[in-house]
Amino acid sequence: MEYHLQTPIPKEKLEEINIGDIIYLSGIIITARDEAHLKALELHKNGEKPPVDFEGIGLFHCGPVMKKDDSGQWIVVAAGPTTSARMEIFEDEFIKAFHPAIIIGKGGMGQRTAKACHEEKCLYAAFTGGAALLAANRIKRVREVHWLEELGMPECLWVYEVEEFGPLTVTIDTHGNNLTENVKQNVMKNKEEIIKNLKVEV
Repeated sequence: MEYHLQTPIPKEKLEEINIGDIIYLSGIIITARDEAHLKALELHKNGEKPPVDFEGIGLFHCGPVMKKDDSGQWIVVAAGPTTSARMEIFEDEFIKAFHPAIIIGKGGMGQRTAKACHEEKCLYAAFTGGAALLAANRIKRVREVHWLEELGMPECLWVYEVEEFGPLTVTIDTHGNNLTENVKQNVMKNKEEIIKNLKVEV
C-alpha cells in the first residue's frame, strides 16, 4: 500500500503500515549520522536534551551537501542517504530515548533496530541510494542547523521541512518484521539448496 504521511505521526498510524509499503513523507525530518547519534545519546544519559525534538518525525541518515545562497540562506545541494548499518550499534538506544516515527536511510538495518521499532512503534524505510538530487528537491526549507561548528556539515543536525519526501520503502515495521533480514535468510536457504543439488562431474 501507499501512504502519504504528515509529521508528527501518531503511533496508531504507524501500526497500520507493513514491510513493503511505500511512504511519502511531509513535515519535518532531521539528519543524523554517527556523531550526532552519539552526542544526542550522551546528552540523554547526562539528563540533558538535544536542541531538537525527534519525537514523531523522520530521522534521516544523511550527510548532505549544503551551501548558502546570495541572501545567506542555507539550501540543499544534495541529500543522499547514508548506509544505515553504521548506526545499528546504537539506533535501538536512540529510538528508545527519542521516539522518532520513521528512520530513513540506505541498505536496511538489523535485528536490534527491528526489536526497538517493535517495542517503541517506529518504522525503518529505505530511500534509493544515488538519488541525492531527488531528495534535495523534496526538501522545501532548511529550518535550523545545530552542532555545525562542532561536528561539521555531514555530521551535524539539519532540520528540514519536506514535501512528499520519497518514495520510501518500509523494510522494518512496528510488528517486528524485517524485510532485509527476510531476504538474507531466503538467499542463504536458496544457496544451501543449490549447493546440495549441485552435481560436479569429474
